Amino acid sequence: MEKVSVKYKTQVTHYLNDLIFKLFKDDYFSYFENAVVYKNKIIEFIDTNIATFPARKTPLRLTYLGSNYIFYKSNQRTTWYIFFEQKGTNFIITYIMNNNSKEVKWL
Repeated sequence: MEKVSVKYKTQVTHYLNDLIFKLFKDDYFSYFENAVVYKNKIIEFIDTNIATFPARKTPLRLTYLGSNYIFYKSNQRTTWYIFFEQKGTNFIITYIMNNNSKEVKWL
């Protein structure tokens, strides 16, 4: 089996790092470390499942975010949508958003 390579666009990396501070600041987590763990679980899901989780084609209206997407349900209230491009076993994560994003209505 070929090795899977997962890369993240810089803007996605910045978004995920900023997410830690936002979740802590907005009192979603009482401890900063728990916000870090939450972000790491999102990344772990992507890295371990991107090649095997059933991907969906991105609707035409949202293809500027990436050609395909998968989703990760982090808890009962939050689902993350991970957009990506793929060439063989090489993946680049191009965008990430959750169910609170206005674009979700087009999925």
